[in-house]
Amino acid sequence: MTIKEEVAKRKTFAIISHPDAGKTTLTEKLLLYGNLIRTAGTVKGKKSGKFATSDWMEIEKQRGISVTSSVMNFPYKDFQVNILDTPGHEDFSEDTYRTLTAVDSVVMIIDSVKGIEAQTIKLFKVCRMRGIPIFTFINKLDREGKEPLELLEEIEQVLEIETYPMNWPAGMGKRFLGIFDRHKEQFIKFNGNEEETHIPYTSLNTSAYENLVSKSEFKAAKDELELLDEAGDQFSLDAVLNGEQTPVFFGSALAPFGVHDFFDTFINFAPSPKPRKTTEGIVAPESEEFSGFIFKIQANMNPAHRDRIAFVRVCSGKFERGMSVKLSRTKKIFKLSQSQQIVASSRDTIDEAYAGDIIGIYDPNVYQIGDTLLEGKADFEFDELPKFPPEIFKKVMAKNVMKSKQFKKGIDQLVQEGAIQLYKDKRTESYILGAVGELQFEVFKYRMENEYNVEVLFETIGERIPRWLKTEQVKESLFDDRNILVRDRDDNYLVLFRNEFALNWFKDNHKHIELIDLFEVNSYGQI
Repeated sequence: MTIKEEVAKRKTFAIISHPDAGKTTLTEKLLLYGNLIRTAGTVKGKKSGKFATSDWMEIEKQRGISVTSSVMNFPYKDFQVNILDTPGHEDFSEDTYRTLTAVDSVVMIIDSVKGIEAQTIKLFKVCRMRGIPIFTFINKLDREGKEPLELLEEIEQVLEIETYPMNWPAGMGKRFLGIFDRHKEQFIKFNGNEEETHIPYTSLNTSAYENLVSKSEFKAAKDELELLDEAGDQFSLDAVLNGEQTPVFFGSALAPFGVHDFFDTFINFAPSPKPRKTTEGIVAPESEEFSGFIFKIQANMNPAHRDRIAFVRVCSGKFERGMSVKLSRTKKIFKLSQSQQIVASSRDTIDEAYAGDIIGIYDPNVYQIGDTLLEGKADFEFDELPKFPPEIFKKVMAKNVMKSKQFKKGIDQLVQEGAIQLYKDKRTESYILGAVGELQFEVFKYRMENEYNVEVLFETIGERIPRWLKTEQVKESLFDDRNILVRDRDDNYLVLFRNEFALNWFKDNHKHIELIDLFEVNSYGQI
């Protein structure tokens, strides 16, 4: 099979949602269909003893949340599927933003009871800015929720995107009868106990289904469907692939109902890998020479070996285990002899991969998030991954000074994963951690204790406004404990201003000093 044919088989997508919308539950069902697991764990596994496959970190099992991006690869029908299950908790949004650079499409889950929530809006905006096609799954039809027409209107008004319902529900909660499949022209009857009956539209008028079609919920749904056929938008695959229209599916991941049909339709319509921008122009996925970029680094996925895995999105050519590649940033050559296909924390050796695939490679502490790997004489870098300024800052120290070596190692490795930022106070040389949310500190503390055997202490310095400085403009005497001068991991200077008033006062009194807002230089703009 040619590289072009292999690329056409790849479907690489992320699943995004607000916390508790059912993201991990839906992911588990897809893994079932891919024969990766025999029974689905649930995020409520703390009571049942079953844990979601994509939640591999111990703290995720205890808290019933996802705080890392998990990668799952499996064959399904004629396709090779790569699912990236992103953190649902908003405190880990930066990990999600980076993950979205590695996918070709997105499945957005919306809770039918709550509708569109804050985190959904944030993630949706990132997808729109990157031009990523979005497929919508409205979940929890097994509960009483908002009316379907209301949900469609909410998507169109709040997210400003055209919708096309691929199916339409008849009833909800205890009154739920099933869905009209507009694409395949059939009614899928919900029988409970994970059973469903597929009825062609042409058979609905027979006496066998007289009881079904006479129900008020069925009649109401049929009337709404006729309204959509007459006044709704027409389905356009081009509009979907351009990010202008989102196909909408209704169902229940927990029941489960409608998930299998959703996945079958999605997998046929979702795009295969497309060309990618680099510093030297566009690189096509079917190009002969291998290229890829690192979008995530994870330490201690195997606690027994204290290893580091770099997650690589293959962008072109064919990856072969044992091949030599150039790290574009340093121009050094590395042999990739330890390559793995990953399902959460389970790993198998992978010998070859193509554009769209996500592979894990052993990191001997040389890679960074955003690094480009190249085969042959090529010399370019893929578009820089976004960086986001933290909002909360805390000084951190080891409780036991005798464990300073383990403390330093733990900080270095966990910071390189990108979920938390590290700074050094210019005056005191003390470590300061920055994060988007409080949960990131909790996870950091937990992992330091459990993976590096180091208890840490935090000293809160509160919310701060970070602004970067040009090195030639740094004057240490202008800063103190109120406005702290620090250095980031790359030795760039920045100031942690106490509040908006302090920032504006500094601007007014030191107009010659340029203060750089990372949001303004970020390719995503204000989010």
